[in-house]
Amino acid sequence: MKIAMIGAGAMGGATVEGLVKTGLYKNEDICVSDPSQAVLDKFVKLGVSVTTDNGAAAADADVVMVCVKPWLVERVLTGIKADLRPEEQVLVVIAAGVKAASIQEWLGSKCPPLFLVIPNIAIAELASMTFIVPTAAATPQHSEQGTTAQHSGLAAMATAQQTGLVVNLFGAMGETIITDEAHLGAGTTLASCGIAYAMRYVRAASEGGVELGFKADDAERIVMQTMKGAVAVLEASGLHPEAAIDLVTTPGGVTIKGLNEMEHAGFTSAVIRGLKAGAK
Repeated sequence: MKIAMIGAGAMGGATVEGLVKTGLYKNEDICVSDPSQAVLDKFVKLGVSVTTDNGAAAADADVVMVCVKPWLVERVLTGIKADLRPEEQVLVVIAAGVKAASIQEWLGSKCPPLFLVIPNIAIAELASMTFIVPTAAATPQHSEQGTTAQHSGLAAMATAQQTGLVVNLFGAMGETIITDEAHLGAGTTLASCGIAYAMRYVRAASEGGVELGFKADDAERIVMQTMKGAVAVLEASGLHPEAAIDLVTTPGGVTIKGLNEMEHAGFTSAVIRGLKAGAK
């Protein structure tokens, strides 16, 4: 399978790194298209194919991924429109806030089966939380052959196959969840933006560790390992976070005192408000 990544900034580049690390694809079957030669030079070192010609990258791919700034998506898609093969390809658009209806309007009958996808940068380490939205007009049967029961059945089958392909592709680089377009913004703030929120906690706790007497590097290492441990306990036990917290909060002990002080400062409220603000 040949994969084209059009746009290799932070997220597109991280996705390409993840694809390479899976070992599931030949490096030469992954093509990166970007206008920056400096960016392309980085990926040449990974052994993937590179080009500055978006159309050429798209024309030769089975899966076409477009990962550019939202305001550039229309220009990029209309630029590769003539090179798309809707009956033979899958189109993945990674761009927050870009609507499927807009993409389908821009591409018309040249729109391949379309998936809106939002990973996070941990995809480079095969640890992303990725949201996948299969769109309504996902197959040529939907758009070109009417609405008979037979055609609907064929379209449903094709959609399932294509969805499986996209889920397997991103599932090799972390966890995936299939959702609808209405929830994509919430997923973006919870996981894509959320990874930055988690990193801000690491920074804050590390600074606290320095104030408590640890060297900065040691404090950061302690905090990161503690976060890994918390995730491991929750995954292994299946406990609700509050139930797991109860295991380490001795009556009158230092843990409950620390938690209560954080709540007095609005910890939970601040997290929820930040998530809601990011979803607007």
